[in-house]
Amino acid sequence: MNSDKKQNILEGYRIIDLTAVVFGPYATQILGDLGADVIKIEAPAGDIMRHAGPHVSPGMGSIYLTVNRNKKSVTLDLRQDCAKDVLRRLIKSADGFIHNVRAGGIKRLGFDYEAVKAIKPEIVYLHAVGYGSSGPYAGLPAYDDLVQAVSGSATLLPRQDGSEAPRYYPGVIADKTSGLHAAYAMIAGFLHRERTGRGQFIEVPMMECMVSYTMIENIYGHAFVPPKGHTAYTRSISPQRKPYRTKDGFLAILPYSDDNWRQYFTFGGRPELFEDPRFNTYVKRTENINEIYRLAEEIALTKTSEEWLELLRPASIPCMQVNTLESVLDDPQMRDTGFIEERNHPSEGKYVAINHPVLFSDAPSDIRIEPPLQGQHNDEVLKELGYNDDEIESMEKTGTFG
Repeated sequence: MNSDKKQNILEGYRIIDLTAVVFGPYATQILGDLGADVIKIEAPAGDIMRHAGPHVSPGMGSIYLTVNRNKKSVTLDLRQDCAKDVLRRLIKSADGFIHNVRAGGIKRLGFDYEAVKAIKPEIVYLHAVGYGSSGPYAGLPAYDDLVQAVSGSATLLPRQDGSEAPRYYPGVIADKTSGLHAAYAMIAGFLHRERTGRGQFIEVPMMECMVSYTMIENIYGHAFVPPKGHTAYTRSISPQRKPYRTKDGFLAILPYSDDNWRQYFTFGGRPELFEDPRFNTYVKRTENINEIYRLAEEIALTKTSEEWLELLRPASIPCMQVNTLESVLDDPQMRDTGFIEERNHPSEGKYVAINHPVLFSDAPSDIRIEPPLQGQHNDEVLKELGYNDDEIESMEKTGTFG
C-alpha cells in the first residue's frame, strides 16, 4: 500500500515453509508481507487449497490466492534423496523453518527439530500442530471443525439462540486464529535469537490457541474457584445482540457508556428508561442485557438508518452500517485507503487483493510477489543455492520435483 522504498521489517530473513491449507500459510503470508523471504515447499500434489474455490488456471483457486502471496514456490518430492539434499541446502541458508506435518511424519522424512538443528544450530523451528505434544491428544488429526468442537467454540451460537445442537462458526476461525499466533511466535523467536544468538523449537497448537481465544471473555464466572457464576460473557451471548432493524434496513447500534444510553433513549423518545434502576449503571445493564437490548431494538424501528446515523454519529454513540460480504469489498474505508485493491496477476489476470492490515510508518508491508504457480521458482531458488542447469535438468528427469 505504501510506495516508499524502505526496508521491510523482516527483510533479510529467510523462512522455509512446509505448511499447507490455511493455518500455516496464513502465518507465513503475514511474515512475507513484513518482508521475509518465504520459500514455500510443496509436494508434487501441491497445497490442497490450490484446488478450493473458483479459479482461472488449475491449481490457482481463490482461497489459495488469499493466503500465499509474497512466497516463492518450490516443488520437492521429499521421498527422493536428491530433493532432501535441496531442502538441506535451503535450511543452511534459512533463519526460520515452519511445518504442519505430524511429528512422526517429519521425523521419518529426516527434518524433525534435532535433524534441522544439526544443519543450522541457530534456526528458529516452528511446528504448527493440532494439540500440544505433552497432552493425550498429541498426534491426532486436527482440522478447523474438530478444533472448534473440542475447544468449546461450537457451543457458543447455541448458547445465544437457544438451540440444542452445537454448530460451527461459518468460517475457519481456528486456523486463522492459530495462524496469527504462529506469525508472532516466529517473530518472537527471531527476536530471542538476536538477543541470545540461540535458535529454538516452538510449538503452536491449534486447540490451545483456540481455547485461549474463546475463553478470554467466556470463562466469565468460572475465572474464580469456586465459580462465581456461569461461563459465557452475558452480553456476547444475548440473543438480542445483533444489528437492529430500522424503518428501511438494518444498523449496528451500540450505546455503551451511561451518556450513550441516556442520549439514545432520548433520541428514541424514551428518556425515562435511563432512570429505570435496571439500566442506569453498567453493572445493572449487564445483568439485564437481554431486556435493554430488546428495548434498543424497539427504538431503532422508529427512524430510518440514515436518520439514526445523522443523530448518533455527532453524539459519539457507536454505530455503523451493515455490510454484506459483497458490499464490504467496495466500502470506501477499504477502497479509499488502498487496503482492498485490484491487482494484475501474471497468469490469472485481474484479482482482488486484501492487503496487510497493520500500518508501519517506517517499514511498510507490501506485495512483492503475487501468489505463485506451483513450482514457479524452482530454477531461481536452486540456482541461488549453487545448482547449475545440468544438475537441475537431471533432477527433473529423476523425479526430484515429482
